[in-house]
Order: sequence, then structure tokens, then C-alpha cells
Amino acid sequence: MEITRAASRPSKQGPEAWFTGTVQIEPLLEAPEPARVVVLSVSFEPGARTAWHTHPLGQTLVVTAGGGWVQREGGPVEEIGPGDVVWIPPGEKHWHGATPTTAMTHTAIQETLGGSRADWLEKVSDQQYRSE
Repeated sequence: MEITRAASRPSKQGPEAWFTGTVQIEPLLEAPEPARVVVLSVSFEPGARTAWHTHPLGQTLVVTAGGGWVQREGGPVEEIGPGDVVWIPPGEKHWHGATPTTAMTHTAIQETLGGSRADWLEKVSDQQYRSE
């Protein structure tokens, strides 16, 4: 068993290449091998969002506060709120983030495969984001 104290897990700003707007990432767990799970708490300020991306083994989002949007390629923008759980299958191109007026925090759970947990693609344009 291993206990990781909150103070030993500093949060960081979401990289500009992967996000639009202000995003704070708090690492919660990166399990040692042979486990592959990574858990993050991600907070999006209003209007902030991820770039389009995929996950080699899929991703689960658990919304813990606020309100947000999620969209898979070719699908409608879906509203999500506290308690909602979103399963994104492996390889599915998608994005997620806050609404223009409401911040959102979610727990993101994914696994690492071959050293990668996400493949980051192009940014979500303002037009795509506002197509809700």
C-alpha cells in the first residue's frame, strides 16, 4: 500500500498545446507498473476546453462540479453536470470542457499504453465550440 499526501501532488496549468483557456490539472494517481491507470482532477474556467484528442484505451470522465460540454467527432455537443459519468471508447476523437459561462471540474480516468495515454490533435475552433 502507498499513501500519497495531497501536498505532494502539486497542480499545474494545462499545456497551451492541449487546451484553450485556463485549465488547472491536479494529478491524483499514476499507478506503478504493471498497473496502467492515471487519474487527474481537471478544472476548466468558463470557456476553457481541451483540443480534439483520443485515448488508446478509452477515458472515463466523472463531473464533480459546475457544468460543461463534451462532443465526439460527428456527434452533437452534449451538456454534462455534477454526477454525470462519460465513457469515451478507445480511439474515439472527442473534446470536453466548460460552458462559456460556467466553470467545470471533472475527474479523468485513463490508462497508459506504450507510454501514451492521449493523442492530442487540433484545437477546437471557436465555431466548433459554439455550435452547441
